[in-house]
Amino acid sequence: MARETSDFNKAKERAGGAADLNLTPSANRIHIGFFGRRNAGKSSVVNAVTGQSISIVSNVKGTTTDPVTKAMELLPLGPVLIIDTPGIDDSGSVGAERVKRANRILTRTDVAVLVVDNFIGLSDDDRMLIDRFRERNIPFIVALNKVDLAMESLSAGGSGAGASGADDLRYKNPDIPFVLVSALTGQGINELKEKIAEIAKPRSEERKLIRDLIPSGSIVVLVTPIDESAPKGRIILPQVQTIRDLLDGHAITVVCQPDELPGALAALREKPAAVITDSQVFGKVSRMVPEDIPLTSFSILFARFKGILDTAAEGAFALSEIKDGDRILISEGCTHHRQCEDIGTVKLPGWIREFTGAEPEFSFTSGGEFPEDLSGYRLVVHCGGCMLNEREVMYRMERALIAGVPFTNYGTLIAHMNGILRRCLEIFDI
Repeated sequence: MARETSDFNKAKERAGGAADLNLTPSANRIHIGFFGRRNAGKSSVVNAVTGQSISIVSNVKGTTTDPVTKAMELLPLGPVLIIDTPGIDDSGSVGAERVKRANRILTRTDVAVLVVDNFIGLSDDDRMLIDRFRERNIPFIVALNKVDLAMESLSAGGSGAGASGADDLRYKNPDIPFVLVSALTGQGINELKEKIAEIAKPRSEERKLIRDLIPSGSIVVLVTPIDESAPKGRIILPQVQTIRDLLDGHAITVVCQPDELPGALAALREKPAAVITDSQVFGKVSRMVPEDIPLTSFSILFARFKGILDTAAEGAFALSEIKDGDRILISEGCTHHRQCEDIGTVKLPGWIREFTGAEPEFSFTSGGEFPEDLSGYRLVVHCGGCMLNEREVMYRMERALIAGVPFTNYGTLIAHMNGILRRCLEIFDI
């Protein structure tokens, strides 16, 4: 029993608390990014806010060299992903790469905390970051750190000159929200957490994957192929999340592989409310499912969940205009070991060549990689985005639209190539 308790406590500590043992997927958490110059106390503030030693703290500039993330429960907000970023004033060739990585975090930041040394006040780098927050419509708060040093100065008979940062914001920039904090003493940390909760604007939480379209008590059949690309001993995240969403809506789920689908449908006493399939077997499954049963895919559900379905549906039709030599970007939000029949790098290019009769050029990105300039592409095809939060998926879509490049996702495009896209959208009244 002692060993079991020890293992439980270790798991609890790794998960960030008891409430976090039932981990919310990172993509569904509010992403809180902490930004600032080196030695502003950014990592110390992160540790104070989380109540844990997440980031290494040192007086040496540039201690944080890569973004550090931590999934946890942050009351009163709920499930969040904390991101500590490298200093935005780093220098040299390596420093420039660190700054680039810090800026890349902006694409997925739902709430930004700009940590500023209260003795120094806002720098040009800080003001540049604030401009970027505003350009991208990211809610933000400035945390003026090290206010304990100002109190020490006053106690020692000094002038308390550390008020410079607060005075600058209070009188010269009243439109910039700020909180006085001390990572050392904990002063203002609770107020900072409350302010973060106030300005956070979770959007995915307002949407449901599928349960808002399925009557309670209805049967839904999920088709989940188990092939070389399926993870050993488990099913992939979109399928897990869909099952959970249906269970939350009190639907009855029936899960099978494609070859068992006819038997599953025949065994049901009533017609299912929907069949949801892995997009890779769309063609096979669509021939098995009667026309009067709604059909869609996990990837299309996630396009809806992330807020890009309308754009993805429109972008799929651009495939008919693809010609020899046109550049197509295929982008995945996760990184994984690619199999010989990988959908992104093997199957999709093959299906696209077969559908168009053309020989386009393909480029591939994965994980956090995504080109800033998309003007040289004729089409962007994105994965379902289950590993990316809504803000980052929307950012990638917007980059494509700004460049005038059609944007779609795997499932939507595969449905179009199988001639069943309109059928797969009927359940959404599109």
